[in-house]
Amino acid sequence: MRTTTKITTAVLAAGALTLGLGGCGSDKASGGDANATLTVAATPTPQGEILTYVKDHLAAKAGLKLEVKEFTDYVTPDTAVQQGEVDANYFQHQPYLDDFNKKNGTDIVAVPGATVHLEPLGLYAKSVKKLADLGNGATIALPNDTTNEARALKLLEAHGVIRLRAGAGYDATPKDVASNPGNLKFKELEAAQLPRSLGDVDAAVINGNYALEAKLSPARDALVAESAKGNPYANFLAVKKGHEDDPRVVKLARLLTSPEVRKFIADKYDGAVVAAF
Repeated sequence: MRTTTKITTAVLAAGALTLGLGGCGSDKASGGDANATLTVAATPTPQGEILTYVKDHLAAKAGLKLEVKEFTDYVTPDTAVQQGEVDANYFQHQPYLDDFNKKNGTDIVAVPGATVHLEPLGLYAKSVKKLADLGNGATIALPNDTTNEARALKLLEAHGVIRLRAGAGYDATPKDVASNPGNLKFKELEAAQLPRSLGDVDAAVINGNYALEAKLSPARDALVAESAKGNPYANFLAVKKGHEDDPRVVKLARLLTSPEVRKFIADKYDGAVVAAF
């Protein structure tokens, strides 16, 4: 049975606003008891599904007690780790984590050797079947968090839709668009809202996990999608700095990068999620 805890963005928003980053949490991730349950925060798809596969099929044999808590936003998994409410999280890539730490004064780090998968970012539309058919002045929805918005713009640039100014990096915004021959308009939305926005915009650049939840496949449905080769946006297991050597975390890192998980990803997601190890 899948024993996860689903926590919605609305419920958690208030807790995130009152976060004391100075260490007011219980700091569960001390690693003092190697036999204690390891609690990991994750977004539901595919991270929660991958973790649940590990819990149901691999963890017991490895001597790991694993609990999965699912969150539907990109903020609370990090604040929960920082406060010690969970031991680790699995939902993000390095550019996002770097930006989050910088803005929030947190000290969350990637677990060495625990980079697991990539979800190709894709451009989706309801009424347009190919990129060339986007009309002049079309509206494209973008994720509004810093790194994923830049990532979306770089996807559009890679396919000749726009050109960003020289030097635009992982924090690029529509203000950095130097050339826009199609006079595109950009609508910035929370990443989780992007699939639902497809009826209101001409196209949307959607994060892979939210595309999967909406039954959209980067391989089949996207007008264009990211290439996995040389991509800096692979997702990994993360913990509060100093907890990387928690023996439970080390066990989970090994399981998440096992041949069994590689096969699970390939079989279940058919290219919509790809192993990064």
